[in-house]
Amino acid sequence: LVIYKSLSPEVALEAAQATLKKCRDNGFQVAVAVVDRFGQPQVMLRDRFAGSHTPDTATRKAYTAVSFRTATSEMAKLIRSGQLEPGLAQLPHTAMIGGGLMIEAAGSMVGGIGVSGAPGGDKDDECAKAGIDAIRDKLDF
Repeated sequence: LVIYKSLSPEVALEAAQATLKKCRDNGFQVAVAVVDRFGQPQVMLRDRFAGSHTPDTATRKAYTAVSFRTATSEMAKLIRSGQLEPGLAQLPHTAMIGGGLMIEAAGSMVGGIGVSGAPGGDKDDECAKAGIDAIRDKLDF
């Protein structure tokens, strides 16, 4: 038997809402996706004026962070520098651009969060980090 920690839908939603709020406060219309530790979607929020591509992109970013256990901005950097095979960016359901982070609790990965729609992956990352910070007290158990 394997025992593992997992995000409740309530905590996943709280992270997504805090992420959306941070982006709104910064003036960005985005989509936010939270996936479980297996990359399966738990929550998707899309702001009113976020582009139609943003829900899929946010989900792909969250999936990629979980699948590779690495922030998507780091994956993009490694591909650009030639340290990773560029073909990885062509894998189904992946997005090797900034905006996807892992969610960890007490040393275990419990999910991922992806943001799409801010003007740049660094700004997507900032919003995603705010979402994780908002649930930090629920993760460190």
